[in-house]
Amino acid sequence: MSVRPYRDIHRRASRQIRVGKVAVGGDAPISVQSMTNTLTTDVAATIAQVRALEIAGADIVRVSCPDEDSTEALKKIIPEVTVPIVADIHFHYKRAIEAARNGAACLRINPGNIGSTERVREVVKAAKDYGCSMRIGVNAGSLERELLERYGEPCPEAMVESGLNHAKILEDQDFFEFKISCKASDVFLAVAAYQGLAEACDYPLHIGITEAGGLRAGTIKSSIGLGMLLWSGIGDTLRVSLSADPVEEIKVGFDMLKALNLRHRGVNVISCPSCARQQFEVIKTVELLEERLAHITTPMTLSVIGCVVNGPGEARETDIGFTGGGKGTHQVYISGIPHHRLQDEDIVDHLVKLVEEKAAEIEAAKAAEEQGEAPRRAAAS
Repeated sequence: MSVRPYRDIHRRASRQIRVGKVAVGGDAPISVQSMTNTLTTDVAATIAQVRALEIAGADIVRVSCPDEDSTEALKKIIPEVTVPIVADIHFHYKRAIEAARNGAACLRINPGNIGSTERVREVVKAAKDYGCSMRIGVNAGSLERELLERYGEPCPEAMVESGLNHAKILEDQDFFEFKISCKASDVFLAVAAYQGLAEACDYPLHIGITEAGGLRAGTIKSSIGLGMLLWSGIGDTLRVSLSADPVEEIKVGFDMLKALNLRHRGVNVISCPSCARQQFEVIKTVELLEERLAHITTPMTLSVIGCVVNGPGEARETDIGFTGGGKGTHQVYISGIPHHRLQDEDIVDHLVKLVEEKAAEIEAAKAAEEQGEAPRRAAAS
């Protein structure tokens, strides 16, 4: 019996679009995004929140544009941030045109809500004129009445049909720079809808479990649903929808991708839950390390294990390893090899210093490699 290599995830083949400077779909990395919850007309607060999301690693940020004052605010917001901004548009086609004109990189719309064919044509023209892509956003909670009457309730088939119907509206206008989402708060409904959509088209998919809940419950719910999709190769960009600080959405999104070895950013801390065998306070140490290492963006692994049962084995597989030892003296590993011992009181400061040094070493090597590649690329061209 042939078995798929257990670490292999074969991503669904999709066409590629661009959201500003960020490629979505094709062989591009899976992007992580969030949405501001400030009033878009409060320019200072919105800029501050977008910048916080940028620091956390957000690739794309969406802002709500319910009125003309909000689309006007984009003129001031977009020049002050570096991530592409998606304008969230509902119902009024003029808001979409204004957002495109004022610098939005992408318009999140339902073409069916925009109105007549002529209005859709005007929105598409604005998107083409100003280099905007679009996201068709299907949601189980706002399906078209005709579909609900025909299917009886929100179901995967209705959601897929809605997405494809909206795609056809844009295709008829010779516009193909769009991605599709079909979100639901029910994990099974969302996963089944995305699976159906993935089979029915080759457009890039924005995945998410909508209205997932608070930080803890929403993270669990999203991890189950998005984990199933990502493991099966579905998903080109994602948002983890939490009733929490939007920065937490970015953190959880990257943690999901790290867990599936799909994308790495920052330090991946591998730690034990602790038990009576622990030779130092594992939980407190890990809590402090995660806080102190949040500024590191270089992909790295750090194992922090309380005793010698699993510690040496985990350390062999990580960039830096730390294993608890007797009498307050512990073992530090570098690149899987025992390197030196350490006393209790120095643990957090010492490990932070080692990680920072290792990150600097990795970045220096990367820069040297890129400098060496530049002349070769120039000669080849």
